[in-house]
Order: sequence, then structure tokens, then C-alpha cells
Amino acid sequence: MRRRATGTAHRRSLSALATLAAAGVLLTGCTAAGKAGEADTASGKGAKDQTVDVGLVYSRTGLLAAYGKQYRDGFMAGLDYATKGTGKVAGHRIEVTEQDDAGDPGKAVAAAKNLIGKGYKVLAGTTDSGVALQMAPLAAQNKVLYVSGPAATDAVTGINAYTFRSGRQSYQDILTAGAMLGGAKGKKVTVLAQDSTFGQANVAAVKAVLGGQGAKVGSVLAPPSATDLTPFARQVKAAGPDLVFVAWAGSTTPALWTALDQQGVPSASKVVTGLAGTASYPVFGAAGSKVSFLAHYFPGAGGGNAVEKAMLDAVAKAGGTPDLFTPDGFTAAQMIVHAVEEGSATDPAAMAKALEGWSFDGVKGREQVRAGDHALLQPMFVAKLTGKGATAKPELVTTEPMDKVAPPAKPSAG
Repeated sequence: MRRRATGTAHRRSLSALATLAAAGVLLTGCTAAGKAGEADTASGKGAKDQTVDVGLVYSRTGLLAAYGKQYRDGFMAGLDYATKGTGKVAGHRIEVTEQDDAGDPGKAVAAAKNLIGKGYKVLAGTTDSGVALQMAPLAAQNKVLYVSGPAATDAVTGINAYTFRSGRQSYQDILTAGAMLGGAKGKKVTVLAQDSTFGQANVAAVKAVLGGQGAKVGSVLAPPSATDLTPFARQVKAAGPDLVFVAWAGSTTPALWTALDQQGVPSASKVVTGLAGTASYPVFGAAGSKVSFLAHYFPGAGGGNAVEKAMLDAVAKAGGTPDLFTPDGFTAAQMIVHAVEEGSATDPAAMAKALEGWSFDGVKGREQVRAGDHALLQPMFVAKLTGKGATAKPELVTTEPMDKVAPPAKPSAG
């Protein structure tokens, strides 16, 4: 397995973002040349010794660089695992070219067009939802396989016949939160967020999901510039909700959790928020042990199954640190290898067909690509934090089966 990378930015040290999305949940053409497939069969499955070029477009730099590194580390570990260390599948060598989008949709599209113009049939990556929503239409227009990564926007699911996802989507996050209510019907839910696009999107999502199940959903929205958050914590407590759903990002995150704890909100109501990467654990302070966390992943969440162990060992051996989005990269590599092995080395339509309905053992447990809309059905986790500050770490409370947190099905667009 050969790997190419453009530029030198990938060798720079990427520091984790301690507050980015610490409490957030909605985490945040040209025509293909086709030369690689000219000597292949109609499906591309029968011929050997074809090189399968994979373009890995992700945030190597920029605001989400820490998440991008997690994804990239997982992808390389997954590719080694899925090819049994050979770098080949069905006689075809997998060659990866890395492209940095820096979290900019324009850069991502430019990189993708360049790769497609060179004959690339497979694209993967995307740490940011805004980038994914620009990449997906490009994949359909040029008929290339696109496997999105950590981008959580629900809009990627079912967007077209060539787009898949290797991570979870926001609907699965919110269903996990709802599971902590023991049934949403008749319950009162308050969303605490900033009055921003991010915060308003969370309010809308909770209303759609839990409100649709019979919960009464309200919100407390704070100006993004607010630094004194005590008044908003008091409003939440006064509302007397059964569940407080916190969606918060930015430098005021530690102050928010201090205010909530001082006002006794975690003692009065069940408080739920998303568990981000390890760098975010200290920001919860004293409130951390009193909060319930919906979790996409943290090391050990998979119960030490064989696939998870393989990922953890491989990433550590390569000098990386497994974290929140490492499985998204690992799973993407599993999907691409399966698409080539059971579909084609050159025909993206056959690759997509091979992925539809595929069930497999993943890092998180048993997972499935839903045929109708390409949603990735997967377990989700509920966790708690033990310890404070630098000693804070998550412990698994429950695992929600993939069917229980499956997003509603919608037909895939053409």
C-alpha cells in the first residue's frame, strides 16, 4: 500500500481543541478521465493488478485539524487491517493520496475535481459537514464513490446513489439522548444552546426527533458573546425539565458548566450532552461526574472486540492516539476494501451496489450500511465521566443497539 501526500502540513504537530464542540452534538465538475479502467472488464472485478487510487480529502490543517488527524490515523489502520497487511484487495493495490481541505468547502471541491480529473474513482474523508454537502453532489455528477467521514449532518444520508458515510449522523445522537428519558412521550425537554446557527440547528433537531416522539421541547438560548452564563442556568432550572439537552461550543464552555453546577441544574434534572474528544474532558469541571453523555465513540466503548483491539493497537503502534473519530477512518477503509473486493476496482456503480445492505463487524460492534439510503446503522453509547481535570475519563454506562437509534429511512436520490 503506497501513500502519497501533498504538501508538508501533515508532518506538523496538531494540537487538540479543548473546547471545540465540547458540549456540541451536531459536530460540527469535471469529468473523470477513466483511464484506470480501460484495460479492465465491464465491472472491473475480474482483472488483476489494477491500482485503485483513493483520494483522502480531510482537514489536515485548520479548525478541525485534530479531528482530521484522528480520522486519517484510523483510515490507515483500517486499510492495513482490511487488506491483512498487504495493501492489496482482490489483486488490486490500494494507493492513497492525501489532500488537505483545511475545513474549506472550496478547497475540498478543488482538490476533488483535480483527483477526479486524474481518473480517481474513490474519494473519502471530510471532517466538516459543510464540506461534505459540497463533495456529495460532485461525486454524483462525476459518478465516483464518496465515503464521507466524521461529518454528522443528516443531509448526507440519502443524498445520492454514490455517497455513503463511515461515521454517525446527528439523528443517532439525539435518539441516544432520548433513550435516557426512558420514553419521550409526555416528558419536558429544554435545549440549552447559543443563539447561533449551530444552536438553532440543535433546537430544531431535538424538536423534530424528541418532539416527534411526544416530548414537549423548549429552549434557552444565550447570545454567543455572553460571558456571564448564570442567568441562563437559572432559566433552565426554573423551567423544571425532565431532561436538559446541552449543545454548546467555544471558549465559554467551562464557564457554562460551572454555572450549571453552581445553580444545581444537574441535581434537579437529567443533563445530557455530547461527549467530544479526550481534550474536552477537563472542561466539565465538577459538573462532569453529574452529567450523562451520549457518545459516538471513546476508546474501550466497543467492549474490546477484536476489530476495536486491532484499531487501538495499530494506531498506538504508529504513534497516534485513538480518539472520537478514529473509528470513522477505520470504517471508511473497511468499506472501500469491501467495495473493491465485492464490487469493482474501476466501476463506482458496482462499488456502491456492493456496499448497499452490507453488514460487518466494526470498531463499535456490528454495523450495517442500509441499502435504501446508505445510512450507517451502528451502536451508540451512553457514558459518564469519572475523575476531574486531567484525570477525567469516560466509562461506559449502556450501549444502544443500532436498530434502536436508527435514523428514519429515506430513499436515496439518484
